Amino acid sequence: MKNVSQPTTLTQPLKRITVLDALRGFALLGVILMHMLQNFGIFEVSVDQAQSRFPEMDKVIQWIGSNLIMGRFINIFAFLFGLSFFIQMDRAAKKGVDFRKRFIWRMFILLLIGVVGHSFYSIEIISIYAVFGLLLIPLYSLRNWSLLLVAALLLIGTPRAIQSSIHNSNLKEQTAENPTESGSPEAREIPPHIQNPSFINSVKHNYAERFEGKLNYQFGMYGRGYVTFALFILGLVVGRIRFFETVGERKRRNLFMFVSFAVASFFVNWIESLLPAVEVRSLMRPGDEYIPAMMLVVKTLGDLNLVFFSAALGMGFIILYNTSSFSKYLDVLSPYGRMALTNYEMQGVIGAILFSAWAFGCVFSSWGATELFVLGIIIFVLQILLSRIWLKYFLYGPLEWLWRSGTYLKWQPLKRKA
Repeated sequence: MKNVSQPTTLTQPLKRITVLDALRGFALLGVILMHMLQNFGIFEVSVDQAQSRFPEMDKVIQWIGSNLIMGRFINIFAFLFGLSFFIQMDRAAKKGVDFRKRFIWRMFILLLIGVVGHSFYSIEIISIYAVFGLLLIPLYSLRNWSLLLVAALLLIGTPRAIQSSIHNSNLKEQTAENPTESGSPEAREIPPHIQNPSFINSVKHNYAERFEGKLNYQFGMYGRGYVTFALFILGLVVGRIRFFETVGERKRRNLFMFVSFAVASFFVNWIESLLPAVEVRSLMRPGDEYIPAMMLVVKTLGDLNLVFFSAALGMGFIILYNTSSFSKYLDVLSPYGRMALTNYEMQGVIGAILFSAWAFGCVFSSWGATELFVLGIIIFVLQILLSRIWLKYFLYGPLEWLWRSGTYLKWQPLKRKA
Protein backbone atom coordinates (compact mmCIF):
# COMPACT_ATOMS: atom_id res chain seq x y z
CA MET A 1 0.00 0.00 0.00
CA LYS A 2 1.28 3.44 -0.86
CA ASN A 3 2.17 5.82 1.89
CA VAL A 4 -0.67 8.33 2.19
CA SER A 5 1.80 11.15 2.66
CA GLN A 6 3.04 10.72 -0.90
CA PRO A 7 1.15 12.98 -3.31
CA THR A 8 -0.79 11.17 -5.98
CA THR A 9 -1.38 13.33 -9.05
CA LEU A 10 -3.51 12.69 -12.08
CA THR A 11 -2.86 14.30 -15.43
CA GLN A 12 -6.47 13.76 -16.50
CA PRO A 13 -9.66 13.66 -14.44
CA LEU A 14 -10.84 10.13 -13.76
CA LYS A 15 -13.81 8.90 -15.73
CA ARG A 16 -16.92 10.71 -14.49
CA ILE A 17 -20.53 9.64 -14.29
CA THR A 18 -21.95 12.59 -16.23
CA VAL A 19 -25.46 12.30 -14.82
CA LEU A 20 -24.00 13.23 -11.42
CA ASP A 21 -22.50 16.43 -12.84
CA ALA A 22 -25.80 17.33 -14.49
CA LEU A 23 -27.75 16.49 -11.32
CA ARG A 24 -25.38 18.64 -9.27
CA GLY A 25 -25.94 21.51 -11.68
CA PHE A 26 -29.69 20.98 -11.44
CA ALA A 27 -29.47 21.12 -7.64
CA LEU A 28 -27.59 24.41 -7.78
CA LEU A 29 -30.29 25.87 -10.03
CA GLY A 30 -32.75 25.44 -7.18
CA VAL A 31 -30.21 26.78 -4.70
CA ILE A 32 -29.68 30.09 -6.50
CA LEU A 33 -33.39 30.58 -7.17
CA MET A 34 -34.25 30.06 -3.51
CA HIS A 35 -31.40 32.23 -2.32
CA MET A 36 -32.53 35.01 -4.66
CA LEU A 37 -36.03 34.86 -3.15
CA GLN A 38 -34.42 35.02 0.30
CA ASN A 39 -32.11 37.90 -0.67
CA PHE A 40 -29.26 35.51 0.16
CA GLY A 41 -30.16 36.04 3.81
CA ILE A 42 -28.93 39.64 3.56
CA PHE A 43 -31.36 42.23 4.92
CA GLU A 44 -29.25 45.33 5.44
CA VAL A 45 -31.43 47.81 3.58
CA SER A 46 -34.73 49.13 4.90
CA VAL A 47 -37.28 48.78 2.11
CA ASP A 48 -40.56 50.66 2.04
CA GLN A 49 -43.67 48.67 1.22
CA ALA A 50 -43.79 49.74 -2.40
CA GLN A 51 -46.47 48.51 -4.78
CA SER A 52 -45.39 45.24 -6.36
CA ARG A 53 -45.02 45.36 -10.14
CA PHE A 54 -46.31 41.80 -10.54
CA PRO A 55 -48.41 41.07 -7.43
CA GLU A 56 -50.21 37.98 -8.71
CA MET A 57 -47.12 36.49 -10.29
CA ASP A 58 -45.18 37.19 -7.10
CA LYS A 59 -47.64 34.99 -5.20
CA VAL A 60 -47.11 32.17 -7.69
CA ILE A 61 -43.33 32.48 -7.47
CA GLN A 62 -43.43 32.54 -3.67
CA TRP A 63 -45.60 29.41 -3.70
CA ILE A 64 -43.15 27.69 -6.05
CA GLY A 65 -40.27 28.68 -3.80
CA SER A 66 -41.94 27.45 -0.62
CA ASN A 67 -43.52 24.25 -1.97
CA LEU A 68 -41.23 23.08 -4.77
CA ILE A 69 -37.75 24.49 -4.16
CA MET A 70 -36.96 25.37 -0.54
CA GLY A 71 -35.08 22.61 1.26
CA ARG A 72 -35.46 20.25 -1.69
CA PHE A 73 -32.72 21.09 -4.19
CA ILE A 74 -30.18 21.64 -1.43
CA ASN A 75 -30.98 18.12 -0.20
CA ILE A 76 -29.86 16.75 -3.56
CA PHE A 77 -26.66 18.77 -3.29
CA ALA A 78 -25.98 17.32 0.18
CA PHE A 79 -26.69 13.77 -0.96
CA LEU A 80 -24.24 14.14 -3.84
CA PHE A 81 -21.54 15.29 -1.43
CA GLY A 82 -21.82 12.03 0.50
CA LEU A 83 -21.75 10.12 -2.77
CA SER A 84 -18.63 12.01 -3.89
CA PHE A 85 -16.95 11.07 -0.62
CA PHE A 86 -17.47 7.40 -1.41
CA ILE A 87 -16.26 7.79 -5.00
CA GLN A 88 -13.02 9.42 -3.83
CA MET A 89 -12.39 6.80 -1.16
CA ASP A 90 -13.27 3.93 -3.50
CA ARG A 91 -11.08 5.10 -6.38
CA ALA A 92 -8.15 5.60 -4.04
CA ALA A 93 -8.66 2.12 -2.56
CA LYS A 94 -8.54 0.59 -6.04
CA LYS A 95 -5.12 2.20 -6.46
CA GLY A 96 -4.00 0.79 -3.12
CA VAL A 97 -4.14 4.19 -1.43
CA ASP A 98 -5.66 4.91 1.98
CA PHE A 99 -7.27 8.28 1.27
CA ARG A 100 -8.60 9.02 4.76
CA LYS A 101 -5.79 11.28 5.99
CA ARG A 102 -5.71 13.19 2.74
CA PHE A 103 -9.50 13.54 2.80
CA ILE A 104 -9.27 15.07 6.28
CA TRP A 105 -6.80 17.61 4.93
CA ARG A 106 -9.10 18.13 1.94
CA MET A 107 -11.98 18.98 4.31
CA PHE A 108 -9.84 21.51 6.18
CA ILE A 109 -9.17 23.26 2.88
CA LEU A 110 -12.89 23.17 2.09
CA LEU A 111 -13.58 24.64 5.53
CA LEU A 112 -11.25 27.52 4.70
CA ILE A 113 -13.12 28.11 1.43
CA GLY A 114 -16.39 28.09 3.36
CA VAL A 115 -15.05 30.54 5.93
CA VAL A 116 -14.19 32.95 3.12
CA GLY A 117 -17.66 32.43 1.64
CA HIS A 118 -19.26 33.19 5.01
CA SER A 119 -17.63 36.61 4.85
CA PHE A 120 -19.90 37.46 1.93
CA TYR A 121 -23.13 35.87 3.13
CA SER A 122 -23.86 33.94 6.29
CA ILE A 123 -26.18 31.27 4.88
CA GLU A 124 -23.41 29.58 2.87
CA ILE A 125 -23.26 25.86 3.55
CA ILE A 126 -19.76 24.81 2.45
CA SER A 127 -18.22 25.33 5.89
CA ILE A 128 -20.89 23.04 7.40
CA TYR A 129 -20.29 20.46 4.67
CA ALA A 130 -16.60 20.42 5.55
CA VAL A 131 -17.43 19.54 9.16
CA PHE A 132 -19.82 16.78 8.07
CA GLY A 133 -17.19 15.50 5.66
CA LEU A 134 -14.85 15.00 8.59
CA LEU A 135 -17.57 13.13 10.47
CA LEU A 136 -17.96 10.71 7.57
CA ILE A 137 -14.43 9.39 8.12
CA PRO A 138 -15.16 7.39 11.32
CA LEU A 139 -18.42 6.13 9.80
CA TYR A 140 -16.80 4.82 6.63
CA SER A 141 -15.92 1.45 8.13
CA LEU A 142 -19.48 0.76 9.33
CA ARG A 143 -21.70 -1.71 7.52
CA ASN A 144 -24.56 -0.39 5.41
CA TRP A 145 -27.23 -1.40 7.91
CA SER A 146 -25.43 0.54 10.64
CA LEU A 147 -25.17 3.60 8.40
CA LEU A 148 -28.86 3.38 7.53
CA LEU A 149 -29.71 3.14 11.22
CA VAL A 150 -27.71 6.28 11.99
CA ALA A 151 -29.36 8.11 9.07
CA ALA A 152 -32.82 6.99 10.21
CA LEU A 153 -32.21 8.19 13.78
CA LEU A 154 -31.17 11.57 12.42
CA LEU A 155 -34.14 11.84 10.05
CA ILE A 156 -36.73 11.00 12.71
CA GLY A 157 -35.38 13.84 14.83
CA THR A 158 -33.61 11.95 17.62
CA PRO A 159 -31.14 14.81 18.38
CA ARG A 160 -34.08 17.25 18.41
CA ALA A 161 -36.04 15.08 20.82
CA ILE A 162 -33.05 14.89 23.18
CA GLN A 163 -32.44 18.65 23.02
CA SER A 164 -36.11 19.51 23.57
CA SER A 165 -36.31 17.11 26.52
CA ILE A 166 -33.33 18.82 28.15
CA HIS A 167 -34.80 22.24 27.35
CA ASN A 168 -38.20 21.42 28.87
CA SER A 169 -36.59 19.87 31.94
CA ASN A 170 -34.40 22.92 32.53
CA LEU A 171 -37.38 25.17 31.96
CA LYS A 172 -39.34 23.49 34.73
CA GLU A 173 -36.45 23.91 37.16
CA GLN A 174 -35.94 27.56 36.24
CA THR A 175 -39.65 28.31 36.53
CA ALA A 176 -39.78 26.75 39.98
CA GLU A 177 -36.76 28.69 41.20
CA ASN A 178 -37.26 31.99 39.35
CA PRO A 179 -40.77 32.80 38.19
CA THR A 180 -40.77 34.65 34.89
CA GLU A 181 -40.82 38.42 35.22
CA SER A 182 -42.31 40.49 32.47
CA GLY A 183 -40.46 43.52 31.29
CA SER A 184 -40.27 45.82 28.33
CA PRO A 185 -37.78 44.77 25.65
CA GLU A 186 -34.65 46.85 25.39
CA ALA A 187 -34.28 49.07 22.38
CA ARG A 188 -31.65 47.75 20.00
CA GLU A 189 -29.03 50.01 18.52
CA ILE A 190 -28.59 50.18 14.78
CA PRO A 191 -25.69 47.81 14.01
CA PRO A 192 -22.57 49.29 12.35
CA HIS A 193 -22.97 47.32 9.11
CA ILE A 194 -26.28 49.13 8.53
CA GLN A 195 -25.38 52.48 10.08
CA ASN A 196 -22.07 52.63 8.21
CA PRO A 197 -22.31 50.21 5.28
CA SER A 198 -19.02 48.70 4.17
CA PHE A 199 -17.75 45.30 3.19
CA ILE A 200 -15.59 45.11 6.32
CA ASN A 201 -18.54 45.92 8.60
CA SER A 202 -20.63 43.26 6.84
CA VAL A 203 -17.88 40.70 7.36
CA LYS A 204 -17.67 41.60 11.04
CA HIS A 205 -21.45 41.29 11.35
CA ASN A 206 -21.49 37.92 9.60
CA TYR A 207 -19.05 36.52 12.14
CA ALA A 208 -20.00 38.43 15.29
CA GLU A 209 -23.78 38.13 14.94
CA ARG A 210 -24.79 35.68 12.21
CA PHE A 211 -22.39 32.81 12.89
CA GLU A 212 -24.09 31.84 16.14
CA GLY A 213 -27.46 31.85 14.39
CA LYS A 214 -26.05 29.64 11.65
CA LEU A 215 -24.83 27.06 14.16
CA ASN A 216 -28.16 27.19 15.97
CA TYR A 217 -30.07 26.62 12.72
CA GLN A 218 -27.90 23.64 11.85
CA PHE A 219 -27.34 22.02 15.24
CA GLY A 220 -30.00 23.47 17.52
CA MET A 221 -33.52 22.13 17.97
CA TYR A 222 -34.51 23.14 14.44
CA GLY A 223 -31.80 20.72 13.37
CA ARG A 224 -31.38 21.36 9.67
CA GLY A 225 -27.84 20.03 9.92
CA TYR A 226 -28.97 16.62 11.13
CA VAL A 227 -31.02 16.13 7.96
CA THR A 228 -28.04 17.23 5.89
CA PHE A 229 -25.71 14.76 7.60
CA ALA A 230 -28.27 11.97 7.15
CA LEU A 231 -28.23 12.73 3.42
CA PHE A 232 -24.42 12.59 3.42
CA ILE A 233 -24.67 9.10 4.93
CA LEU A 234 -27.32 8.02 2.43
CA GLY A 235 -25.09 9.26 -0.39
CA LEU A 236 -22.29 7.08 0.98
CA VAL A 237 -24.57 4.02 1.10
CA VAL A 238 -25.90 4.60 -2.42
CA GLY A 239 -22.31 4.83 -3.63
CA ARG A 240 -21.45 1.53 -1.98
CA ILE A 241 -24.26 -0.35 -3.72
CA ARG A 242 -23.02 1.02 -7.08
CA PHE A 243 -26.44 2.44 -7.87
CA PHE A 244 -25.24 5.02 -10.38
CA GLU A 245 -23.05 2.56 -12.26
CA THR A 246 -26.19 0.93 -13.66
CA VAL A 247 -28.56 3.88 -13.52
CA GLY A 248 -28.57 4.20 -17.31
CA GLU A 249 -29.80 0.63 -17.86
CA ARG A 250 -32.17 0.01 -14.95
CA LYS A 251 -35.00 2.18 -16.26
CA ARG A 252 -37.83 0.19 -14.67
CA ARG A 253 -36.11 0.37 -11.31
CA ASN A 254 -35.66 4.11 -11.75
CA LEU A 255 -39.34 4.60 -12.54
CA PHE A 256 -40.40 2.45 -9.59
CA MET A 257 -38.21 4.47 -7.25
CA PHE A 258 -39.53 7.77 -8.62
CA VAL A 259 -43.14 6.69 -8.07
CA SER A 260 -42.34 5.29 -4.62
CA PHE A 261 -40.64 8.47 -3.45
CA ALA A 262 -43.42 10.65 -4.88
CA VAL A 263 -46.11 8.57 -3.15
CA ALA A 264 -44.14 8.63 0.11
CA SER A 265 -43.83 12.42 -0.07
CA PHE A 266 -47.54 12.81 -0.78
CA PHE A 267 -48.46 10.42 2.05
CA VAL A 268 -46.25 12.13 4.64
CA ASN A 269 -47.53 15.53 3.55
CA TRP A 270 -51.11 14.28 3.90
CA ILE A 271 -50.46 13.03 7.43
CA GLU A 272 -48.84 16.35 8.31
CA SER A 273 -51.90 18.22 7.02
CA LEU A 274 -54.12 16.30 9.46
CA LEU A 275 -52.17 17.55 12.47
CA PRO A 276 -52.64 20.90 14.21
CA ALA A 277 -50.73 23.77 12.61
CA VAL A 278 -47.69 24.76 14.66
CA GLU A 279 -44.92 27.28 14.03
CA VAL A 280 -41.91 24.98 13.87
CA ARG A 281 -39.50 27.86 13.23
CA SER A 282 -39.95 28.80 16.89
CA LEU A 283 -37.65 25.84 17.56
CA MET A 284 -34.78 28.10 16.50
CA ARG A 285 -35.44 30.49 19.38
CA PRO A 286 -37.61 28.69 21.94
CA GLY A 287 -36.57 31.01 24.76
CA ASP A 288 -38.70 30.30 27.82
CA GLU A 289 -41.36 28.49 25.82
CA TYR A 290 -42.20 24.85 26.46
CA ILE A 291 -41.65 22.64 23.41
CA PRO A 292 -44.74 20.43 22.88
CA ALA A 293 -44.33 16.93 21.48
CA MET A 294 -46.66 17.81 18.60
CA MET A 295 -44.19 20.41 17.36
CA LEU A 296 -41.47 17.76 17.20
CA VAL A 297 -43.75 15.39 15.30
CA VAL A 298 -44.72 18.05 12.76
CA LYS A 299 -41.10 19.10 12.23
CA THR A 300 -40.00 15.50 11.72
CA LEU A 301 -42.79 14.87 9.22
CA GLY A 302 -41.79 18.04 7.41
CA ASP A 303 -38.19 16.87 7.20
CA LEU A 304 -39.22 13.45 5.89
CA ASN A 305 -41.52 15.05 3.33
CA LEU A 306 -38.64 17.19 2.04
CA VAL A 307 -36.32 14.19 1.81
CA PHE A 308 -38.85 12.07 -0.09
CA PHE A 309 -39.68 15.02 -2.36
CA SER A 310 -35.98 15.58 -3.04
CA ALA A 311 -35.52 11.89 -3.84
CA ALA A 312 -38.46 11.98 -6.27
CA LEU A 313 -37.08 15.16 -7.83
CA GLY A 314 -33.65 13.59 -8.25
CA MET A 315 -35.03 10.36 -9.70
CA GLY A 316 -37.26 12.32 -12.06
CA PHE A 317 -34.22 14.18 -13.32
CA ILE A 318 -32.28 10.92 -13.74
CA ILE A 319 -35.13 9.35 -15.72
CA LEU A 320 -35.31 12.34 -18.07
CA TYR A 321 -31.52 12.47 -18.38
CA ASN A 322 -31.50 8.86 -19.56
CA THR A 323 -34.21 9.58 -22.13
CA SER A 324 -32.74 10.41 -25.53
CA SER A 325 -35.20 13.24 -26.23
CA PHE A 326 -34.19 15.07 -23.01
CA SER A 327 -30.58 14.06 -22.36
CA LYS A 328 -28.98 16.50 -24.81
CA TYR A 329 -30.81 19.40 -23.17
CA LEU A 330 -30.16 18.39 -19.58
CA ASP A 331 -26.52 17.65 -20.33
CA VAL A 332 -25.90 21.39 -20.67
CA LEU A 333 -25.94 21.36 -16.85
CA SER A 334 -22.93 19.02 -16.69
CA PRO A 335 -20.22 21.71 -17.01
CA TYR A 336 -21.99 23.69 -14.31
CA GLY A 337 -21.96 20.65 -12.04
CA ARG A 338 -18.30 19.92 -12.72
CA MET A 339 -17.54 23.42 -11.45
CA ALA A 340 -20.06 23.18 -8.60
CA LEU A 341 -17.79 24.61 -5.90
CA THR A 342 -16.73 27.57 -8.04
CA ASN A 343 -20.29 28.25 -9.17
CA TYR A 344 -21.74 27.93 -5.67
CA GLU A 345 -19.24 30.38 -4.22
CA MET A 346 -19.73 32.67 -7.21
CA GLN A 347 -23.46 32.67 -6.46
CA GLY A 348 -22.69 33.87 -2.94
CA VAL A 349 -20.40 36.68 -4.08
CA ILE A 350 -22.98 37.84 -6.62
CA GLY A 351 -25.71 37.68 -3.97
CA ALA A 352 -23.64 39.79 -1.57
CA ILE A 353 -23.08 42.40 -4.28
CA LEU A 354 -26.78 42.48 -5.17
CA PHE A 355 -28.26 42.73 -1.67
CA SER A 356 -25.62 44.22 0.66
CA ALA A 357 -25.92 47.84 1.72
CA TRP A 358 -22.29 48.43 0.71
CA ALA A 359 -23.10 47.52 -2.90
CA PHE A 360 -26.47 47.45 -4.71
CA GLY A 361 -28.77 46.51 -1.84
CA CYS A 362 -30.67 49.77 -2.15
CA VAL A 363 -31.71 48.66 -5.65
CA PHE A 364 -32.29 44.91 -5.57
CA SER A 365 -33.67 44.62 -2.03
CA SER A 366 -36.83 46.33 -3.26
CA TRP A 367 -37.38 43.91 -6.15
CA GLY A 368 -40.31 41.54 -6.02
CA ALA A 369 -40.22 37.75 -6.14
CA THR A 370 -40.88 37.56 -9.88
CA GLU A 371 -38.04 39.92 -10.77
CA LEU A 372 -35.59 38.18 -8.45
CA PHE A 373 -36.59 34.77 -9.80
CA VAL A 374 -35.98 35.86 -13.39
CA LEU A 375 -32.68 37.48 -12.41
CA GLY A 376 -31.66 34.22 -10.72
CA ILE A 377 -32.33 32.31 -13.93
CA ILE A 378 -30.30 34.83 -15.94
CA ILE A 379 -27.35 34.53 -13.54
CA PHE A 380 -27.58 30.74 -13.70
CA VAL A 381 -27.60 30.72 -17.52
CA LEU A 382 -24.59 33.05 -17.61
CA GLN A 383 -22.78 30.72 -15.23
CA ILE A 384 -23.56 27.78 -17.51
CA LEU A 385 -22.04 29.63 -20.46
CA LEU A 386 -18.96 30.61 -18.46
CA SER A 387 -18.55 27.02 -17.25
CA ARG A 388 -18.77 25.62 -20.77
CA ILE A 389 -16.22 28.11 -22.08
CA TRP A 390 -13.85 27.58 -19.14
CA LEU A 391 -13.89 23.79 -19.40
CA LYS A 392 -13.08 23.96 -23.11
CA TYR A 393 -9.62 25.19 -22.14
CA PHE A 394 -9.13 23.93 -18.59
CA LEU A 395 -9.51 20.61 -16.77
CA TYR A 396 -11.07 22.01 -13.61
CA GLY A 397 -12.90 25.06 -12.35
CA PRO A 398 -10.73 27.67 -10.56
CA LEU A 399 -11.70 26.67 -7.02
CA GLU A 400 -11.75 22.98 -7.91
CA TRP A 401 -8.18 23.30 -9.16
CA LEU A 402 -7.03 25.17 -6.05
CA TRP A 403 -8.80 22.64 -3.85
CA ARG A 404 -7.22 19.74 -5.71
CA SER A 405 -3.76 21.32 -5.66
CA GLY A 406 -4.08 22.03 -1.95
CA THR A 407 -5.21 18.46 -1.33
CA TYR A 408 -2.04 17.00 -2.86
CA LEU A 409 0.21 19.91 -1.81
CA LYS A 410 1.36 20.21 -5.39
CA TRP A 411 0.14 22.31 -8.29
CA GLN A 412 -2.03 20.11 -10.47
CA PRO A 413 -2.28 20.34 -14.27
CA LEU A 414 -4.92 22.91 -15.22
CA LYS A 415 -4.77 23.59 -18.96
CA ARG A 416 -6.08 21.05 -21.41
CA LYS A 417 -3.54 19.73 -23.86
CA ALA A 418 -4.00 21.10 -27.35
